[in-house]
Amino acid sequence: MQPFQRRSFLSHMAAASAIPFIPAFLKPESDFSWIEQYKKASSSAPKSPNTSTPLSNRGDFLSSPNSNLELVEDEKFWYQVKNMYSSSPGLLNLNNGGVSPQPIIVQEAFERYNRLCNEAPSYYMWRILDQGREPLRQRLATLAGTSAEELAVVRNASEALETAIFGLRLQKGDQVVLSKLDYPNMMNAWKQREMREGIVLKWVELELPKMTNDEIVKAFSDQITDDVKVVHITHMINWDGHILPAKRIADIAHSHGAQVVVDGAHSFGHIQYNIPDLGADYFGTSLHKWMCAPFGSGLLYVKKENIAKLYPLLAPAEPESADIRKFESLGTRSFAIEEAIGQAIDFYYSIGGDLKQQRLQYLKEYWTSAVKDHPKIQIKTDTHPSRSCALCVVNVEGKKVSELTEILQTTYKIHVTGIDYYNVQGIRVTPHVYTVKADLDRFILALTSIANT
Repeated sequence: MQPFQRRSFLSHMAAASAIPFIPAFLKPESDFSWIEQYKKASSSAPKSPNTSTPLSNRGDFLSSPNSNLELVEDEKFWYQVKNMYSSSPGLLNLNNGGVSPQPIIVQEAFERYNRLCNEAPSYYMWRILDQGREPLRQRLATLAGTSAEELAVVRNASEALETAIFGLRLQKGDQVVLSKLDYPNMMNAWKQREMREGIVLKWVELELPKMTNDEIVKAFSDQITDDVKVVHITHMINWDGHILPAKRIADIAHSHGAQVVVDGAHSFGHIQYNIPDLGADYFGTSLHKWMCAPFGSGLLYVKKENIAKLYPLLAPAEPESADIRKFESLGTRSFAIEEAIGQAIDFYYSIGGDLKQQRLQYLKEYWTSAVKDHPKIQIKTDTHPSRSCALCVVNVEGKKVSELTEILQTTYKIHVTGIDYYNVQGIRVTPHVYTVKADLDRFILALTSIANT
């Protein structure tokens, strides 16, 4: 198959299913071979001189043995990836941080499973598709670098993290360390425990991107004492995309006997790591963000020795069981959403986590380099690859955040999200793997035009 033949690719759109018990007619046939063939051809082809404008951080994010500068910058390849999505040809979506679109293969898998469920719901949901959860759990464990017995499939990061927050056995006066830059749902959950049970919340003040990693660690360390029972860490800040040194903070927390909850909603499937690398006792993420799984899919990690003492959010028959599956007692749920996660994993592997992260770094550097010297444009995120990836906040002097968002939407048909919270003001710009440089050229032109008025 020729690597550029989209029609040929679309005819083999579905990926190998992770559900060995499902009848053969449900198992999608897949062929992502064109991607691997393209990668091999790119790596073996003679390297042409690079005539593009150098990017300041290129060496930082492409210095690993797995990096491939030619492929990261190969727009023909990324246009093929773009064609694997059903993105709008008119509206430019640069708000992929809140929720990511699904590639066509995932959309079709969900629709196929959903139609099947509607033929005889109780039979196909509980007797057929339900059998796919264990193979899926194992695939997610391989992806996350954990044991399958430490992962529960849930509906989003809020459900995963609130399972930990409300399930921890805390008493009046117990102290919890968290930041004002955590996600609102998580802050509200901790505030509810404060209101109902009298726990004490200790807030870390973060000034980003000004603070160094050492200063961030110190800000947390100053709040962590032997009286602290839990430290809540957002791995990648949703407001501005800043990556926190989670493992260093977790190590300090553990040295004081505290447990660690890590919010990985914006980092999982976005940047490369294994969950245990973060030092988390509890971890939650949404798979419908950077993994491009169906809307309403998520993942909960609980370290094996903590499962029995963590109460589930929704009560099972044995709430003190040491079985991770007790956190999946959700009642009737969408099996179509759950099973189509397998196709999202296939899609993720077809591009590869390293290449995906390198491309996202490249896209961020591409547009920020083009606008950062404009006297009225202010980049509000540290763009170094160790400190951020695709998520980046920018502002225009003299423009309110709401005004800037509205102009981009109504005049230029560019969708971003406005951030006006605490000490972060600007628009959050978030490209994805289906974003090409021509899309960002459109955004660059719009932003500079607005700044020039």
